[in-house]
Amino acid sequence: MNLTIATISKHINASFEGDASLLIDAISIDSRSLQNGPHTLFFALIGPNNDAHLYINDLIQQGVTHFVVQYIPEHCEGKAQFLVVQNTLTALQELASYHRSLFHFPVIGVTGSNGKTIVKEWLNFLLSPDYSIIRSPKSYNSQVGVPLSVLAIAKQHNFGIFEAGISTVNEMGHLEKIIQPTLGILTNIGSAHDEGFSSIGEKIKEKLQLFKHCDLLIYNKNKTIDAFLKPTLKTFSWSFKDATADVFIQKSSILDKTKLHIQLESYAFDIIIPFQDDASIENAIHCLMVLLHLGYDRVTIEHRMYLLYPVEMRLKVKDGINSTTIIDDSYSSDFQSLKIALDFLESQKQYKKKTVILSDIFQSGLSNEELYSKVSQLVISNKINRVIGIGTTITAFKHKFVNCITYPTTADFLAQLDNATFGNETILIKGARSFHFEDIVVALEEKTHETVLEINLNAISHNLNFFRSKLQPSTKMMVMVKAFGYGNGGFEIAKLLEHHQVDYLGVAFADEGIALKTAGIHLPIMVLNPESTSFSAIIQHQLEPEIYSLKGLHSFLKIAEQKKLKHFPIHIKIDTGMHRLGFEKDTVEELIAILKDTTLVRVKSILSHLATSDDLNHQAFVESQIELFENLSSRLMAELNIQPIRHILNTSGISNFPKSQYDMVRLGIGLYGVSNDAEEQKELENVSTLKSVISQIRTIPAGDSVGYGRRFMAEKSTKVATIPIGYADGIARLWGNGVGYVMIHHQKATIIGSVCMDMLMVDVTAIDCQEGDAVIIFGESPTVIEMAEKLHTIPYEILTSISQRVKRVFYRE
Repeated sequence: MNLTIATISKHINASFEGDASLLIDAISIDSRSLQNGPHTLFFALIGPNNDAHLYINDLIQQGVTHFVVQYIPEHCEGKAQFLVVQNTLTALQELASYHRSLFHFPVIGVTGSNGKTIVKEWLNFLLSPDYSIIRSPKSYNSQVGVPLSVLAIAKQHNFGIFEAGISTVNEMGHLEKIIQPTLGILTNIGSAHDEGFSSIGEKIKEKLQLFKHCDLLIYNKNKTIDAFLKPTLKTFSWSFKDATADVFIQKSSILDKTKLHIQLESYAFDIIIPFQDDASIENAIHCLMVLLHLGYDRVTIEHRMYLLYPVEMRLKVKDGINSTTIIDDSYSSDFQSLKIALDFLESQKQYKKKTVILSDIFQSGLSNEELYSKVSQLVISNKINRVIGIGTTITAFKHKFVNCITYPTTADFLAQLDNATFGNETILIKGARSFHFEDIVVALEEKTHETVLEINLNAISHNLNFFRSKLQPSTKMMVMVKAFGYGNGGFEIAKLLEHHQVDYLGVAFADEGIALKTAGIHLPIMVLNPESTSFSAIIQHQLEPEIYSLKGLHSFLKIAEQKKLKHFPIHIKIDTGMHRLGFEKDTVEELIAILKDTTLVRVKSILSHLATSDDLNHQAFVESQIELFENLSSRLMAELNIQPIRHILNTSGISNFPKSQYDMVRLGIGLYGVSNDAEEQKELENVSTLKSVISQIRTIPAGDSVGYGRRFMAEKSTKVATIPIGYADGIARLWGNGVGYVMIHHQKATIIGSVCMDMLMVDVTAIDCQEGDAVIIFGESPTVIEMAEKLHTIPYEILTSISQRVKRVFYRE
């Protein structure tokens, strides 16, 4: 986009003083992006958990000079130019709506409970040979994501595809004004976000708001939807069951593919699509309907639909060879998604050195000269150390990049891989599908067995923000990343939390904190259970110890004196009833006397720990703990004349005892999607999914047994699948012998026989499956909560038991 400040100010109703002629070519809402610059207009959004106005001074120091704000922050007046509005989100949406009105080409608006992103990506694939398409990057379909997507429309585009997602009423109207679709697609109406609507009818009416000015709506015909359609809305419907639909379709299976017989008015034809699951078939048909509406010929439709492919919607973080981290975005290469991937690279980098492996970029609508100039600017602003280009076009523009080596094809690059130097760096792998960059990922990825624990970084962000929304604006947050991030991964989660600007990280032992500091984490880290033998290392690595006894205090002071420290931060733990660690009431006087007599340390915080915050049957005991904490901490503060951070609430305490937030709270298991409260659990998202594959399938006759001890005896002919995961990977033996199950193709497969060290066996008699098929050990189903209940333990134990030999794969949608 290229708009002047004067134009922008007019269309967002902003008051403004200064140079109105400046051209703005980028919009930003992320203060952490390295792509912010002097021609960026930063919108300071205010959400339930964050206020971007707080970061404006930092942005000014980085060279950003133009801001849309609701107020001018203290000490910032005169340092930059501010467009003051009543609501910055509304202003962002109004600007996007104006920008959209400048363009007059077909725009598809896609909404529904599922399939929006798949349909959008497939339509881009199907139509891109004929159009220069602008589309929502990744899943940018929210009240913020949609305007950012639309603001990326440029003069070279002549077709738009935008998805719109909502979670409650009165949201779609805003998105409709921004997208202004000429053609609509309703993928389906499912159960997603049901909690935001009073009825299915209310949800349907809200979704249909996107199409109120459309020329045409494409949808799967059914009576429920029909009841809410306005007579003036022209539709183009399809159905497997209703012959009155505009397009009637019959399907049949051909090996691993599906044949669709298409009956349209007076003629019919067949196409084959490379999928058999119902969701993919439905998504493909919505795309087919667009091709029919746009008048594509039968031969083109048959050819392009046959080439549809699984869409990878996630950016994955994987461990690579030679101490590298790989960010896998190997199935797409366009300018907008490159900007997102580079921001993700910055938020997740473990190593200072950053390498990008990039293919030719297709369908940009720009001349190659202009495109690769823009790519080069992105690379420079994101401080990329090395570019490896693959493709004939990027090779021709190699001169635009510093420290760049290029190869004509992926095969050429892989042929010389043994001579390449990769080590101690973060590598973004981003390529168009035709370049098969998945082969590069396989070559550079650290080799482990096929069982993986997938960690959804979007879910962690969601859960963090959910608990942040419960806090007072002044309340700080410490997040616990001990025990390898509750089994999910220490550094990667710590890096994400640092990106979200939490105030503290908490670990149990010094070695956990040292590993994070060594990996480049800059947040203050508190060590909750420091051993006296680790004090020197704690000091060396600038960790902050919890001190919980007189003996520990004397030991730390002795080392502090030897190292000639002054005011080194420590955290004083008070025992208020947990009776695990902490200064008891009768030792506080001596504690005060010691602290009064030293300048070696300073009390950074005073804390205690609740024993029963998750059980309101013990509310009186919790309140007695809080009262004792108040008395003892107040005494320390008064006698030492200090104002430390005070904190006592853990995850359950945040929800159950909100009046006792003090200065900081400590978020633990809640971050990882687990709550003791059933209603709160509905608000959290699943973070961890443990996956494996079927190694082998066999059928045994009645009377045969499975596993050690013959604990399963087949009563009839039974199909048995072996999964390469066992108790050495963290699966409890008690989960075997018919107690537990895994999910294969969305169906339960009961674990039969004993769980072995490295494998387990399941009954798949009623499941159509093959060797190599994916298996869900836990995630959405079974959940770790369900497993814990059946095993008479707690979800913490399930998560932290997953062995380090299980590869962790981090991803963001």
